[in-house]
Amino acid sequence: MGVLPLVLLSGSLFLCGRVAALSSAMDVLKQDALQWNGSLTCSRRDCDCPFYRQRGCCCAANEMYQVEEESFKRIKYLWKKIISLNSSVNSLSDGFKVSFKATMIPNMAIEIPGTTERCFGPFNTNVPIPFPHVTLNSGNGYNPSMGVFTALCPGVYMFSFTTYSSVGEGGRLYHKVQLMKNGRMVVSVWENNREDAEDSATQVVVMEMQRGDQVYLELLSGRKLCTNMEYNIFTGHIVYPYTV
Repeated sequence: MGVLPLVLLSGSLFLCGRVAALSSAMDVLKQDALQWNGSLTCSRRDCDCPFYRQRGCCCAANEMYQVEEESFKRIKYLWKKIISLNSSVNSLSDGFKVSFKATMIPNMAIEIPGTTERCFGPFNTNVPIPFPHVTLNSGNGYNPSMGVFTALCPGVYMFSFTTYSSVGEGGRLYHKVQLMKNGRMVVSVWENNREDAEDSATQVVVMEMQRGDQVYLELLSGRKLCTNMEYNIFTGHIVYPYTV
């Protein structure tokens, strides 16, 4: 073997020895870093850490802190929105409980001269019907002395009424009751015959109401309601309010 091959062989052995030693040192440093429990100082150059983003590297700390801060701000914002929504729900539940039920009373019927009938009416003009006996008036929107309901807030409302009349033998059922909104008829019930001694009818209507709108029942002129006034019923309630 010549001198040159020996030199090359010696150089190769030396280089391999240096590489092996360097690799061993890197393994030692890596294990020490992974086992480190103390605090780490981070700088921009740490992002090129020799351990290729192993858990011993702190190059992602700043980004994690930023994610944490943004998440905390979002949670605070969502919590405020939840509180605001809860307040709105409570306001709708507590502030818009609107419903009523009222009936006529027996002494509203008076004896018609020349007959044995006791009736409310007839009158020579259309007359609002009072329903003075109130069993429910949540929100106090109904006025029992006038028989008028006034909307406390805008929304969709439901109203119903039952009209009853009864006459003696040979008498004539002759009535027409209409539900009025702000002076205009919405729906009505009526009866005009000599065959039945008594009759009742019910109407139900759903409609929009603005704050201050008024609803009441009206007896048409010349018509009458006789006997058992308490069978005449007027009810209403809010279905849902409009919110801004």
